[in-house]
Amino acid sequence: MPLPYVEGFLIPVPAGGRDAYLEAARIAAPIFRELGALSVVEAWGDDIADGKVTDFRRAVLAEPGEAVVFSWITWPDKPTRDAGKAAMMADERMKSAGMPFDGKRMIVGGFQAILDTGHDPSS
Repeated sequence: MPLPYVEGFLIPVPAGGRDAYLEAARIAAPIFRELGALSVVEAWGDDIADGKVTDFRRAVLAEPGEAVVFSWITWPDKPTRDAGKAAMMADERMKSAGMPFDGKRMIVGGFQAILDTGHDPSS
């Protein structure tokens, strides 16, 4: 079985905006699944140490009073992700989700999985 393609996100969110963020995620997640995503995970930072050189907070220039969200979407493959992402950007339902964070400081990237113990029985 081929390993999934992963799209990862690191997002600064106002600490008081957790409920608004979760509501937006609850709107977006089923749409991603409808467009081919295998899973959507949203994780609210609660144990993020300050590093000596870099860390999660510095990566997104988190300001005092902001939390860091680490999120990822798994897709069967990159072409499915590319098509799903394009369809999501054009989907009118996404407008109702809003963006309760500063999108300019969000980090997004696509990754080809090389080990996934949930998908690779030989690991």
